[in-house]
Amino acid sequence: MSRAIDGSKRKNRRKKILKLAKGYWGRRKSNFKTAKDAVAKGLSYAYRDRKDRKGDFRRLWIVRINAACRQEGISYSRLIDGLNKAGITINRKALAHLATEDTGAFKAVAAQAKAALGA
Repeated sequence: MSRAIDGSKRKNRRKKILKLAKGYWGRRKSNFKTAKDAVAKGLSYAYRDRKDRKGDFRRLWIVRINAACRQEGISYSRLIDGLNKAGITINRKALAHLATEDTGAFKAVAAQAKAALGA
């Protein structure tokens, strides 16, 4: 009786890894041994960076809010402090959207923050 040397489970597992390694450079895309390591590292980076993306967007929103605040003559930290004192709860994503898309509304929010600070 002939011996099975390359079962379908093994072939499917290797195909799956090589499919994930598509687009990699050199032997990393075609050699299973190196592709396996490259894919494992790539997946761990993807997992890590999905978490980091949230922080990246928050930093971007803060930069946009700060730029709009400076035009209104107030710093970012003073604006946030004023909003807290005024009891206005608005997240940074919404504030950044207001700063870029609806400057009139942002000016009104900044004015309320200034008033709450007593400036």
